[in-house]
Amino acid sequence: MKNTKPKSKKKKILFIILSIVVTLIITGDWILTVMVYNENFNQRFESYEPLMLYVDDFDGLHRTKYEFSSNGGQKLAGYMYSSGENQRGIVVMAHGFGGGGHNSYMDCVNYFACHGYYVFSYDATGNDESEGEGVGGLPQGVIDLDYAITFVEESGKFPSLPIVLFGHSWGGYSVCSVLTYHPEVKAVIACSGFNASPNLFEAEGKKQVGNGIYLMLPFVKLHERIQYGGYASNTALDGFSKSNAAIMIVHSFDDEVVPAEYGYEIYYEKYKDDSRFSFIPLENKGHNYFNDDTYRNEFNAKFDEWLKTLDYDYNTEENRERFSEDKANYIYQNLDREKWCNSLDLELFEDFVGFYDEHIH
Repeated sequence: MKNTKPKSKKKKILFIILSIVVTLIITGDWILTVMVYNENFNQRFESYEPLMLYVDDFDGLHRTKYEFSSNGGQKLAGYMYSSGENQRGIVVMAHGFGGGGHNSYMDCVNYFACHGYYVFSYDATGNDESEGEGVGGLPQGVIDLDYAITFVEESGKFPSLPIVLFGHSWGGYSVCSVLTYHPEVKAVIACSGFNASPNLFEAEGKKQVGNGIYLMLPFVKLHERIQYGGYASNTALDGFSKSNAAIMIVHSFDDEVVPAEYGYEIYYEKYKDDSRFSFIPLENKGHNYFNDDTYRNEFNAKFDEWLKTLDYDYNTEENRERFSEDKANYIYQNLDREKWCNSLDLELFEDFVGFYDEHIH
């Protein structure tokens, strides 16, 4: 009778070797994914000081600063803005990713405040005046918004008025997803948002490595699940299903940061016939479309002309510090702050306020 033990032993050894190789590949892919994820998302973001906006830039705008805790005990800076009297509700605003905290949305804040709403805005974890060495990851935006809404509702520091939400990009995802935890919210305006937290990683990754990004996505989901629990898997669609809030979805179809397929198109397919949803499709507006860009384009054109007058190569590492200082000085000396701060697309924001007014009762 033929001895089969040597063959069985070889198969067993081969199986063990293959298992080790597969494990190493998976582990390596996981480690690489977490490194790439942290490099892109777990960073600290500060507003660019020469272009920062201030309360004094807006006539009649007032604000009071508050501090509240988020999930890890980190202190977040929150601000209640007002202008005038007889406010009808409170807009809780969630800012976008990567440019610092809420500062770049001050013109939006001012518009809502001047048209009958208190505005509570805040700097998310790892941004501007809030604590945190880094953002951590995209689900942190939903967590911080959850805690911000709870602070407004339960701290006893604010009037008992209907709460509505406004968010852009990262904030657009957050204001929709958070409805799972706050179904009492009356209305939501989500601009340039996405449905699920891995969407932004996928959209940007496809530009860099094509379909190879899909090898990393399972590890992104696993990493976020470990870090954030149920917040990570909760989507905008989940929020919609848990709430009766009126929803306005705004998106430009040339948006390259968050393509419409990751948000607007998903929502439209499911809710196009639902009367509580309003869809505003835009064309040729890009990712940031709140402003009438007449003055901004004029300033940017002059800035480009100024660049040509420099007697050094501002792209080199050795001139980086010099250029940073020269650029800041140019902005301080040439920026018309009044025009810069008052260039909103008024027609769009009239629609926003009208939408809130219709649904806060």
